[in-house]
Amino acid sequence: LVTDVDVETTGKILPGDGSTHHKALFKLLTFFPELHEVVEGEIVEVTDFGAFVRIGPEDALLHVSQIMDDFITYDEKHGVLAGRESHRNLGKGNMVRGRIIAVSFPRGGSGGKIGITLRQPFLGRLEWIQEDLKGKPPKLEHKA
Repeated sequence: LVTDVDVETTGKILPGDGSTHHKALFKLLTFFPELHEVVEGEIVEVTDFGAFVRIGPEDALLHVSQIMDDFITYDEKHGVLAGRESHRNLGKGNMVRGRIIAVSFPRGGSGGKIGITLRQPFLGRLEWIQEDLKGKPPKLEHKA
């Protein structure tokens, strides 16, 4: 995000180039995920190997092995990842809180990979966290 742009009014014209070139000063807001940082995001895609979580301008991979301490099955018909014993599920549009466990950006900084986990206390789907804080057992979620 670019903010506070200040452009010099006098520019230069270079030979062979019909446009003017001006010096500019600006402030730039960037996002670079840090290892072990706790983030919240929305699940934007669910696949058989996990889910993609939108955290800021990037999507992070949430692998099935990092969702919960339960056997996970993928319900393609309903587009959810469901825990066999906990009966908790994750689907598109759910908000989650996770911890960044892997960051890999090549030189140039674009097209990187971010991995997150929900398998720690007070991480997971936001509704799960509220249930755990209240000490209630997880409610059964029925498929539509």
